[in-house]
Amino acid sequence: MLFKKVTSVLAVAGGVAAQRPSNMSICDYYTTALLTNNTAENQYTLLTLLVNTVVIGNYTMPNVGVAVPGILAPGTVDGEDVNLAPYFTGALASTNKGGMTGESVNFLDGGGAAPLMKNMPADDDSSNQYFLLTHLYQFFGGLLQCSQYGMGAFPAYTGDKSMYEVHKFMALDNAEVTYFITQVGLAASSFGVTEADVTAVGTALNSLFGRRCAPAVEVIPPQGAALQAICTEPDCPIADGAMCGLYDNVVEPSSVSSMAGNATMTGNMTTTMSGHATTTVVTTTDASGSVMTFTSTGMATGTTMAPTATVSTAGAAATGLSLMAVAGGIAAMLL
Repeated sequence: MLFKKVTSVLAVAGGVAAQRPSNMSICDYYTTALLTNNTAENQYTLLTLLVNTVVIGNYTMPNVGVAVPGILAPGTVDGEDVNLAPYFTGALASTNKGGMTGESVNFLDGGGAAPLMKNMPADDDSSNQYFLLTHLYQFFGGLLQCSQYGMGAFPAYTGDKSMYEVHKFMALDNAEVTYFITQVGLAASSFGVTEADVTAVGTALNSLFGRRCAPAVEVIPPQGAALQAICTEPDCPIADGAMCGLYDNVVEPSSVSSMAGNATMTGNMTTTMSGHATTTVVTTTDASGSVMTFTSTGMATGTTMAPTATVSTAGAAATGLSLMAVAGGIAAMLL
């Protein structure tokens, strides 16, 4: 069963990273290291901090010096421009709602960045944003083997078991998937997760979701096996034992020109430095003219940050991650 395979992948780092015992999951170890008590509530808080940072970039201070642009910020991968924001703002008809083509859905309808910066998924519990963020907390909690997952304050993931079905109308290419996985790695690194553990997580994510035509596997027990590849364009690396016949033809998402209030990423991103700190501001404008601002504050790593995040996969680990060096130690977080 693939879950056992993923478990072994995530456990590999145990023999490399001296700080984490091999019999302790990544989730449990860093919950204890960062939040002291390894409770269901604290494990859920850890995943909230991680996912929110992946989405909007650094917002917790202090961190260990790793700047995280976040997936809403534009970037480049091996010289190729990447902009994932339109998949979240509703600017693309890319959400699978059960039809033959994708639909436009605004996943920033629950307050945007403001609630995330308060360690919340959204301002309410009925928005698309709340649905997306809480499912991400739960999904990563299962993947990272949180011991309290599905207990008490840590609800189990009950979303679609097939990540392919969820993402099939996004037509994601290798650069886009690489950029997403890189932001997960940088977010983890910003909290002091060791490079070995970050690489183990990245390897699992890339193996599960970054290989075109991958056979059906189970990710979150006991949901059962399902197609998981979200990288579906021709430039995506082909999976071992590829079963392309199980996947539908790629449907490119159409642009949505008139969206009655859905946000469109038409703004810009600027990065400023003050001393050793960096502040990245992404400004977007929705269809009604309202302005949304996403602010990412991190620490410089010794080089000036470009206005967009740049990822290079040349010479990187098999995950395709390009990780900034961890400044060292376990981060103390102000919650």
